[in-house]
Amino acid sequence: MTESTDVVVIGGGYAGVMAANRLTQRDDVTVTLINPRPTFVDRVRLHQLAGGSHDAVVAYRTVLADSIGLVVDTVTRIDAAERSVTLATGGTVGYDYLIYAVGSGSADPRVPGSAEFSHPMAELEEVQRLRQVLDATPATAPVTVVGAGPTGIETAAELAEAGRTVTLVCGGVLGPYLHPRGRRSVARRLAGLGVTVLDGPDARVTAVTRDAVRLSDGRELPSRVTIWTAGFGVPDLAARSGLTTDAVGRLLTDETLTSVDDPRIVAAGDSAAPSDLPFRMSCQAAQPLGAHAADTVLSRITGERPAPIELGLVGQCLSLGRRAGMFQFAHRDDTAMWLRLGGRPGAKLKELVCRSIVKQLADEARKPGSLNWSWAKDDKRRQLLEARNCAAPATVEPAP
Repeated sequence: MTESTDVVVIGGGYAGVMAANRLTQRDDVTVTLINPRPTFVDRVRLHQLAGGSHDAVVAYRTVLADSIGLVVDTVTRIDAAERSVTLATGGTVGYDYLIYAVGSGSADPRVPGSAEFSHPMAELEEVQRLRQVLDATPATAPVTVVGAGPTGIETAAELAEAGRTVTLVCGGVLGPYLHPRGRRSVARRLAGLGVTVLDGPDARVTAVTRDAVRLSDGRELPSRVTIWTAGFGVPDLAARSGLTTDAVGRLLTDETLTSVDDPRIVAAGDSAAPSDLPFRMSCQAAQPLGAHAADTVLSRITGERPAPIELGLVGQCLSLGRRAGMFQFAHRDDTAMWLRLGGRPGAKLKELVCRSIVKQLADEARKPGSLNWSWAKDDKRRQLLEARNCAAPATVEPAP
C-alpha cells in the first residue's frame, strides 16, 4: 500500500488555492489548506466592495477541489524541526511538506494618526468596516484616498463614480508603475469623474486627524473619511518561526521557491522572495507562483530535481469606475511599455481578467496540472541572476 504524503498549505488566497488544487494531481498526496476565513476573498474586487458594487467573496467549493481539507484557523507558528504548525485554537497539524502562501496585508502605518483615523484596504474585514462607515457618511462629505497605486486609483474612481467627493493624495507620482502615456490617460479619467489628484513631492501625508489630512507643504485637507492604500506588508509568521526572510519579511527561497532553511518548506505568492528578487505583489504573479510551488513539492515527492521559476509579467489592469478601465501592457521584465487599452474596452478587459482569475482556480480544481504559464518568461531575470552570481565573491570550501 502506497504511503500518503501530507502537504499543508498556509493561506487560501490566489497562490494558496492554486497550489492546493495542483497538488491533487497525485492520489497519494493529502492536502490540507489552512485559512482564517471560511470563504475565498477575491482581492482584485475589494475596491468594488468599498464602492458597493460587489461583495468580493467566493465560496471555497467553487474554486477548491473537493478532496482538499479546509481548516478555518490561523497558524501562529511553524515548527520546521517537528514538521508541524501550531494553530490559534491550540491544536497542531503535522506535514511532510509545507507551502507558505500567507499573502500580504496592509503596511504598518507610520504616519501620525493614520492607524487611528484612516481605513486600510488590504483585507476583507477592513473594507467591510469601511463600507459601513461610508454608508453612514453623507455623500457630500469629503473623502481622501491616500496612495496612488492600483488600489488607490481604483478606489478613488469607484467612489467618485458613485457620487462621492474624492481627493487622491499620491505622495509622489500618480500610478508609479504606469508608462507616462498611461499615467496621463488615468489622470484624464479621474479628472472626468471629479477626483482631485494631488501629486508631486508636496503631496505627502504627514498626519491624519479625525476630520483632516495634513500634507508636507503645510496644507490641511478636510476629510470625513480617510482611506489608506499606501503600501503592503506581509505577515511575520516566517520570521517568528525562525525562518530566513528578506528585509520586508517575505520567506527567502531559491529559484525553485524552496526555503533556504528547509527543503520541505516552499513559498508562493506575495510572501515569497525567490533569490531575494521577489516578483511584484499581484494576483498575476500569485497564481503561477502557487502552481510552481506545487510543482516543486511534487518533484521532491517523486525524487526529481525541481525546476527554477520562469515567469514574466505582462502588464497591469486598472478599473476606473464601472464604465472605463485601462490595461497597461508591459515587457516581460515587468516594465511598462507605451501600449495600453483604455476606455470602455479597457473596462471590459479588466472585467474579463477578474472573471478569468476565479475561472482559472476552478479549472485547476477540476483538472489539476492543466494550467500553463510557459509562454510568459522573463529572460532578463535569468541574466540578472547570472550577473549577480558572477559578481559575488568566491567562497572557499573547508577542507574535509
